[in-house]
Amino acid sequence: MVEEREASVQLLKTFAPLDGLKRENVAALAKKVTVRTMSAGRTLFKEGESDKRTVWLVAGMLEIREGERTVAMIRGGTPEARSPLYPQLPRRVTARAVDEISYLSIDSELLDVMITWDQTGTYEVAELQAQLEGAGGDDWMTTLLQTKAFHRIPPANIQAIFLRLQRTPFRAGEVVIKQGDEGDYFYVIVNGKCVVTRETPLNREGIKLAELSVGDTFGEEALIAEAKRNATVTMQTDGVLMRLNKQDFRQLMNEPLLQWVSYEQAREIVERGGRWLDVRLPSEHQNLSIDGSLNIPLYFIRLKLSALDRSIPYVVYCDTGRRSSAAAYILVERGFDAYVLTGGLTNSGVALRRSA
Repeated sequence: MVEEREASVQLLKTFAPLDGLKRENVAALAKKVTVRTMSAGRTLFKEGESDKRTVWLVAGMLEIREGERTVAMIRGGTPEARSPLYPQLPRRVTARAVDEISYLSIDSELLDVMITWDQTGTYEVAELQAQLEGAGGDDWMTTLLQTKAFHRIPPANIQAIFLRLQRTPFRAGEVVIKQGDEGDYFYVIVNGKCVVTRETPLNREGIKLAELSVGDTFGEEALIAEAKRNATVTMQTDGVLMRLNKQDFRQLMNEPLLQWVSYEQAREIVERGGRWLDVRLPSEHQNLSIDGSLNIPLYFIRLKLSALDRSIPYVVYCDTGRRSSAAAYILVERGFDAYVLTGGLTNSGVALRRSA
C-alpha cells in the first residue's frame, strides 16, 4: 500500500533542480506534490517503462538493477539521491525498494513547464500574487500550468499571458458573460465560484450546464469561433477573475494549441485508430456527414467529455472550421489529442454520407 503526505517547501529545496527555483514557485509546486511511501520489495519503476514522471528518493534504500545485474545501491539523504533517479526514457534500469522508502514523484511535463516559467519569467509569481491581494494565491496558476494545454504553449507565450491577464473582482449574482453577447475576453477563476446556464426556447430561465471553481476557465468558444456567447456565466459567490482580451487569447493561447490537418492527413489519423468528431447540430449531421463520425454539438462538448476516450485521437470538423476549432481547443485544454479539419466540410474535399 502506498501512503502519502504533503511535501514541504523545505523538503523540495533539498533536491536538484528544485533548489534552483524561486521560493514562490517551489511553494506553488509543493501544493501539487506529495511524499509517498512504499514497502520493502516493491518496484518503484521498471526497465523499459516510459511513464513521464520525475522521481527523487527521500528516505530508505533502493537497489538499481540493469537486467539481472545490480549496478547501484542508493540511500535517501545522500548526495546521490539529490538528483532525479535515472530520468532517461524509456527507463534504462529497474529500481526496487530494499527497505521501506519514501519518494517524490512529479509529472515531468509539469516540472519542465514550471522550470521554464521560472527561468524565463521576468514578472515573478510574487508580484502577481501581490496584485491578487490574497484572493486565491497561486492555486489557479499552478492549476493552469499543470494542464496539458500549457505544456504545448511556448514559454515566451506563457510569460506574455501572465503579463497581460487583468484582475477583475465580481460580486455574487453578477453576470460575467451573457448568452447572445459578442465575445471579448477569456476568463480564469482565481477565487470564488461561477454557474454556467444556457437559455432555450422552452426554458427562458436557463438550463444549468456546469459549476466552475478556482483554476477553471471559460469564454473561449466565442473568441475562437467569432460567434456570440452560447451561454451565460454568473458568479455564485464573491470572487476574482483574471481575463485575457480576445486578440491576446487568440495569438498567445489558441494558435499554438490547434493542430490543423488536411483531409488526407485526417484519414490517416482515423485509419490508425482515430475518430471523426462532428460538432455541428444534430440536424446538420443527419443531413450530411462523414461516415462513422460521432456527433456532439459544440455547446454540449463540455458536458460530454466523459463520453470521449482520451486514448483516441479525434479529428474535429464542422462546415468551415470555426466551430471545430473552438471544440478542439476545449478538448486539447483538457488533455485530449484533437485535430481540426482544415477548411471544414465546405472546402476540404471530404467524402460525405447523405441520410436517406
